[in-house]
Amino acid sequence: MNGAFARALELLFAGDPLLTSILRVTLTMTLFSSITALLFGAPYGVLLASARFPGRRTLILINRTFTGLPPVVCGLFCYLLFSGTGPLHGLHILFTVTGMVIAQVLLITPIVAGSMETAIAPLVLPLRESARGLGLSRGRTFLLTLNESKYALFSSYLLGFGRAMAEVGAVSMVGGAIAYKTNVMTTAIMMYTNIGNFSYALALGMLLLIISLIVNIVAQLLQRSVGV
Repeated sequence: MNGAFARALELLFAGDPLLTSILRVTLTMTLFSSITALLFGAPYGVLLASARFPGRRTLILINRTFTGLPPVVCGLFCYLLFSGTGPLHGLHILFTVTGMVIAQVLLITPIVAGSMETAIAPLVLPLRESARGLGLSRGRTFLLTLNESKYALFSSYLLGFGRAMAEVGAVSMVGGAIAYKTNVMTTAIMMYTNIGNFSYALALGMLLLIISLIVNIVAQLLQRSVGV
């Protein structure tokens, strides 16, 4: 155990090309998928929390159901879409980072939307009264609600980022865990553990924790800078 841990520390500071490739693919996939999920999920969550229209409760129920979607089910769905017999096979995105990002967005967007809806629901009535008093239109009321939910936006993004970073099932099915192409930290940790290469697995695990710590520190600094 001590030898594996020492070797893991060496790998972290040695600039190993395989480790660098895994880190690059992981960050690319995680950043693109989490930001896209926030752009889709945040407005949808605000809409579910603040708007009043027929079928709203049904949409909330459906969204909450999809927050618990098993990653392997999402991965299977995307695999069937992107594979040679699927309707999107012409895009040639199976076993690519793009395909992994799409699978992640499908998984994370309901989680972001649900987080926003839960956080904003208690603010809806006071904001609606303020908007009515100011004579704001529905569009401006929607923008006001988004502006007043900055803390929820930060929290939802961190939730989505963490979910994307920790994902295994969907990305392994859609990406194939191909070395120097689609292998990410979680799939690599699982693979190297299975073959007994604990040094690589530990190095990747430590990197995963370090990245998570850095992201949370940056988010906290941003929250303070914007007064959230």
